[in-house]
Amino acid sequence: MIENQNTLAKQATLKGTGLHTGAMVTLVLNPAPENHGFKFKRTDLEDQPIIDAYAENVTYTQRGTVLQKKEASVSTIEHCLAALRGLGVDNCLIEVDGPEVPILDGSSKYFVEAIQEAGIEAQEAERKYFVVKEKMVFEDKEKGIKLVAMPDDSFSVDTMISFDSSVFLGSQFATLDTLDDFAEEVSACRTFVFLHEVEMLMQHNLIKGGDLENAIVIIDREVKQEELDRLADLFNQPRVEVKPIGILNNLELVHHNEPARHKLLDVIGDLCLAGLPIKGKIIATRPGHQSNVEFAKIIRKEIKKLANKPVVPSYDPNKEPLCDINKIKTMLPHRYPFLLVDKIIDIQPKFIVGVKNITLNEPFFQGHFPTEPVMPGVLLVEAMAQCGGIFVLNQVDDPENYSTYFMKLDNIKFRKKVVPGDTVIFKLDLVTPMRRGVANMKGTAFVGDAVVAEGEFMANIARNKA
Repeated sequence: MIENQNTLAKQATLKGTGLHTGAMVTLVLNPAPENHGFKFKRTDLEDQPIIDAYAENVTYTQRGTVLQKKEASVSTIEHCLAALRGLGVDNCLIEVDGPEVPILDGSSKYFVEAIQEAGIEAQEAERKYFVVKEKMVFEDKEKGIKLVAMPDDSFSVDTMISFDSSVFLGSQFATLDTLDDFAEEVSACRTFVFLHEVEMLMQHNLIKGGDLENAIVIIDREVKQEELDRLADLFNQPRVEVKPIGILNNLELVHHNEPARHKLLDVIGDLCLAGLPIKGKIIATRPGHQSNVEFAKIIRKEIKKLANKPVVPSYDPNKEPLCDINKIKTMLPHRYPFLLVDKIIDIQPKFIVGVKNITLNEPFFQGHFPTEPVMPGVLLVEAMAQCGGIFVLNQVDDPENYSTYFMKLDNIKFRKKVVPGDTVIFKLDLVTPMRRGVANMKGTAFVGDAVVAEGEFMANIARNKA
């Protein structure tokens, strides 16, 4: 099923303090055109520089993910990106008038609410995915960190965290089977911090925008009430106490495993930096921003590699074809030995996929290199043309009354020999919309994951005279 890209229906604005600077920040989520992706714009700087949300632009990952381009940077981006991905937004220009995204309550909750209020609008372009085809792994054995991506039909995440803390955390597990549940199951889960980290961050003049409402503070050692009173005074908060479960009594947990769910939220947000939504199962053990970004870099490298390589259509020989040879014979006038398509396995508004099984019994092998059989290149072109003909005929209600004639062939290239035993998959993509019965198509023929032939075709559909 084809999925379209989405953007926001209108602007959404959020205001809050930056976690580390404590400065008030205004963030505006803007609708963006197709294939725009996620970009951050620093509206407070000269020339208003734009930073692409890509893993290669990450410069810092301690207590948040930081993007930078030349002198411009923006930090703590992951909660905002997680909300956009979690609600199915593909394209958004994120304007921010400071160096930090507002921390709000330390979760994605308010970003989600703002996006939902603005509304989501479908676009015409098809959504592009990075489809995990084989196991991918990032591992830091010294720290016990491991992220794995496994092939799957949809996106899901399993997250496990483990800390040397007998007070509250220890080990926790969280799972998200579908992004449809992101808003309800994950978005409101807040970040967490250990008391000793709070003290260290404050000593380094950080978390000026932090308070006891935007993080779960975990008490990981014995602490006296006087120290807690001092901590509350530093944050200008009422006096706090330690709950029996080992967190401060200033808030209630959204879920019993809220820290693990927040780590899952961070994984979703950081993996946006790969550049495309993912189809695959992510298993994250003790993840953090650094490991998430490193894994996003691995995926992004694969995306770049695939961008320069035609994607082989998926072919499952166990599935019933859309058109078998008998149905094809009702659409094409060709017959043996010039009917060169065995079946059609996919037809979409902008492309068609056909299959030809090559056997030694093909009549052309008797005279074309008979001692070393090679399928003639011109017949590969003819087979692609026949697939294109079926695609064009599929646009009319009575295809049996029409024929397809090819007017032009351009840029025909033969990349590899096709021999008996090969299964050739043909994909014809519509390059421009059909007008007045004329179709411009790009054809590619695959054997396995290799391109064996390609070319450009112009075809015209005409009603039969008889």
